[in-house]
Amino acid sequence: MEKKVTQDMIIADIIAQNPLAVDALMECGMGCISCPASQGESLAEASRVHGLDPEDVEAYVNRYLELVQP
Repeated sequence: MEKKVTQDMIIADIIAQNPLAVDALMECGMGCISCPASQGESLAEASRVHGLDPEDVEAYVNRYLELVQP
């Protein structure tokens, strides 16, 4: 697995390190992750903007990546 995703990571960095994270973020309800403004936010900040618990999003993304990566 690539580097583990953490809440303090910037969305753009998460996507750059692992493009598959886009699918997980979209499934969590973060449909605007391609928005330029969201690219500079941390995972925690972006989660809160969408009314999501950052810990839940972090866990979901990491679990998703574990399942889809060889």
